[in-house]
Amino acid sequence: MKTIKGPAIFLAQFIDDKPPFDTLDGLCKWAADLGYKGIQIPTLDKWLIDLDLAAESQTYCDELKGKINSYGLEITELSTHIQGQLVAVHPAYDLMFDNFAPEALRNNPAARTEWAVDQVKKAAITSRRLGISSHATFSGSLLWPYWHPWPQQPDGLVELGFNELAKRWLPILDVFEEYGVDACYEIHPGEDLHDGETFERFLEATNNHKRVNILYDPSHFVLQQLDYISYIDHYHEFIKAFHVKDSEFKPTGKKGAFGGFNTWKDRAGRYRSPGDGDIDFKTIFTKLTEYGCDVWAVMEWECVVKSPEQGAREGAGFIQQHIIEATEKTFDDFASSTVDEATNRKILGID
Repeated sequence: MKTIKGPAIFLAQFIDDKPPFDTLDGLCKWAADLGYKGIQIPTLDKWLIDLDLAAESQTYCDELKGKINSYGLEITELSTHIQGQLVAVHPAYDLMFDNFAPEALRNNPAARTEWAVDQVKKAAITSRRLGISSHATFSGSLLWPYWHPWPQQPDGLVELGFNELAKRWLPILDVFEEYGVDACYEIHPGEDLHDGETFERFLEATNNHKRVNILYDPSHFVLQQLDYISYIDHYHEFIKAFHVKDSEFKPTGKKGAFGGFNTWKDRAGRYRSPGDGDIDFKTIFTKLTEYGCDVWAVMEWECVVKSPEQGAREGAGFIQQHIIEATEKTFDDFASSTVDEATNRKILGID
């Protein structure tokens, strides 16, 4: 067994143009004052981290890490969720996902993909320079528009989609292997890796590449009505990153998992601040500890009711209350005894 590290916080949803959320120093002091011990850093904003520079300069990485450590914080993972998404974009989503790309690359899907691949590779190199062994990302999606089998999927469509996805990711994964970093795909609706079976399809398509791993976030499984507890039993060996985010699913006679095209507030399945939804975090922390998953518990705030400031204030304590100090003793050790085989045979009455 292994004690989960934390509490930590994902900074992406807290970035703003107002202090303290507009500088790295401000964010670090704010997070540390709330009781967090780690931060997961998104990599799109160069004022947070410059991937192009970091991949080339150990000095830059040492100074960045030193600054963050000076606040009593560790870097849990870097995040390329956005860049990973742009590794594979179905044409139906080109215009919407173009908003995530640098302006010079918009309306140029090939250049956008090339940039995204380069960025994720640089994140692998930078992670190693920072002494980080896990990385958080998305897989991107070529098949998502076809997740519901109507019209019927042509034979070979799904296989081709996963083969193409693997083809794009394999050169990236080889860089992760070279630098000894695990690529942890957040299993998430909208991505081709959105449940257990799609993760297995991708793993097979990459020839079981050892750097293909999982960022476990149970909130997405509640929205799919997938058993998020037994998911850990199936995939614990791949879980190398962990988001603590809550969600709830409250269907009515008018709406269910599809959501009826409603906004987040009015969907049957919606995200909540940790502790405000339906998720059994006590069992999740127990399972991850029992299986020895070496992860940080990273609070991700996405809630349609509670403010981000309150969610962050409550999140550190919520995680701390759930972290289990893995025992090194068995509760009945005091009653143990040492006997030999002869005595054991007498106990069983087989002499």
